Amino acid sequence: MDLLVSATFLLVGLVNAAPVAGLLGGSALRRLYGTTPADPATAVLLRHRAVLLGLLGAALAVAAFVPAWRMPAGIAGLVSMVVFVVLAPPRRGLPAGITRTAVIDVLLSVLLAGALLAG
Repeated sequence: MDLLVSATFLLVGLVNAAPVAGLLGGSALRRLYGTTPADPATAVLLRHRAVLLGLLGAALAVAAFVPAWRMPAGIAGLVSMVVFVVLAPPRRGLPAGITRTAVIDVLLSVLLAGALLAG
């Protein structure tokens, strides 16, 4: 069971860290979210989001190997993903990349919650 819990934390960590590619700027952000920042301030905010998700992903990945990190990293990951899902419900006008991210976050939240309960 511990191997499955560890694998789940590693998977969730890697997926959460993937947006760190957004640090590269506009074209990377377009690939990630299906949109290009309309102004420099939005680009800065999205790039900052990339750093924060990279840190969260790293903490979740470490938790795969350090059980003492599982509860705090898992709760942080769940809060992050659930808040995104609440803020970005499927609706007209949002790019497909945002909706795809919300769906992925729902699936990962279920996996992570299961890993927290099992671990």
